[in-house]
Amino acid sequence: MGRQNPGSLKRTYRLSFVDNETHDAIRSIRFTRPQLVYWIITFVLVLLLVFYCLFAFTPLRTIIPGYPDAHSRREAVANTIKIDSLEQALTRWDLYAEHLSRVLTGSPVPDFDSLVRAGSARYLSDKSPAELARRDSVLRETVRKEEQFGVSTRPERNLPLEGQHFFAPLKGVVVTPFDRVLHPAIDISAPTGTVVSAVLDGTVVFSGWDAEEGYIVILQHRGDLLSVYTNNQKVLRSAGEAVKAGTPVALVGGTSSGLAADHLHFELWHDGESIDPTQYISF
Repeated sequence: MGRQNPGSLKRTYRLSFVDNETHDAIRSIRFTRPQLVYWIITFVLVLLLVFYCLFAFTPLRTIIPGYPDAHSRREAVANTIKIDSLEQALTRWDLYAEHLSRVLTGSPVPDFDSLVRAGSARYLSDKSPAELARRDSVLRETVRKEEQFGVSTRPERNLPLEGQHFFAPLKGVVVTPFDRVLHPAIDISAPTGTVVSAVLDGTVVFSGWDAEEGYIVILQHRGDLLSVYTNNQKVLRSAGEAVKAGTPVALVGGTSSGLAADHLHFELWHDGESIDPTQYISF
């Protein structure tokens, strides 16, 4: 027989653990090159599996940058709710401003029912048809009385706002400042029962009750100026009455969303646009 080529035989390697002092073999492991590759691949796969289980099924996954934890998800849900609420508030104020502008200019008031059907007034979607009809009747009556008493056609002094002397509706601290988009009014803190006074000479164009704002008084003044007083427990003037500046028109202390209100919600409108009352009145 011929001699076999030594290079064609499988090489076997040995890994020995030897005592450093006695040089006695403690453990010896024999393996070939394919076995070494197999065990290395197996070790790497097992290590990857262990890390995957740790980060997939334990709280360690929250340390991964960008991974949404429970707090982030709660914040995302809360922000979504806030955005939806702000959209509804903006829709409500847009509709409110549009109707006030139409009241001031004497333009026709749009039909509430068509707005509800079109989805433009989503904040009223939970109201009953009777309540919607009542609110529509109140708004139409306001426009009719305004034209009846002719408050928008009386001779004007044409004085700029800065030249007029405004009476403070009441003395207190402004707890919610003016914001033209989110809050086109100011809230003035006051004890329940505080007298609310007219800021200028004018005519009462609306005096009534609203489930969300309590008793409301709206005064029309010369120069396309309108003042609105809400969150009252009682009104002292009726629609159509002429009032002088400083005359009591209501008492603070109505209800807002079912809770007792300890502030006056005061709005000032000029030429169909909301203005900051603190620019002209000292509270």
